[in-house]
Amino acid sequence: MPCDKMKVIEDVESIETATESKQEKKKMSTTLVLRRMPEFEMEAYDAATGHYTKVSSEQLKGKWAVVCFYPADFTFVCPTEIAAMNANLDKLNELGVAVVPISGDTKFSHKRFVETEPLLKGLKLTMGADTTGDVARKFGVWVEQEGVALRGRFIINPDGIVVAEETVADSVGRSVVELIRQLEAWQHAYKTGEVCPAGWRKGKKTLPVNTDVEKMTGHVGDYITLEEILS
Repeated sequence: MPCDKMKVIEDVESIETATESKQEKKKMSTTLVLRRMPEFEMEAYDAATGHYTKVSSEQLKGKWAVVCFYPADFTFVCPTEIAAMNANLDKLNELGVAVVPISGDTKFSHKRFVETEPLLKGLKLTMGADTTGDVARKFGVWVEQEGVALRGRFIINPDGIVVAEETVADSVGRSVVELIRQLEAWQHAYKTGEVCPAGWRKGKKTLPVNTDVEKMTGHVGDYITLEEILS
């Protein structure tokens, strides 16, 4: 079903996710943030080489990673998101970030999608084929009624911990510019112990709570102004 026409989910309580057991039920709003990345392995298509391969959580351990679900191949918003990530691959590689786009399509569908969609010309990403939906269930983004994944994007740190997630409905694509901003902020916070204010970009002022937490408590405005935050 085209990703732009996915029906509204009316009963989120009934959607099953697989964490410890496929029988465990939970609300889709349950976050993975601050939890360990779910273990997975699946077939994949390596667009850079044109060969079929496999991709797994084991390959992502010890590095920054983005696991990015999308509804389906041969749809409308999905190739724009994949193309945008591919266009920024040099920057993502510079940050040492592994990116894995995943849908419920087969590896054969991925290959044909890349070969026929003009936006995907020159694609260098490896696309995961979550044909059973098991991986998307583990991440809490599989829509049982439709047999597709929501647009769920997860940032995972080198310790294997999910530090950010963004899940949106099908009709609006996500911003790779915002993804890169968040990655740079998370990497800075991970390295320094400082925290990043709203809208923080590389080179901007951070909040040194790791050294001045008592003096800063209740006095954040003495360290940073609203103008600096919004600039």
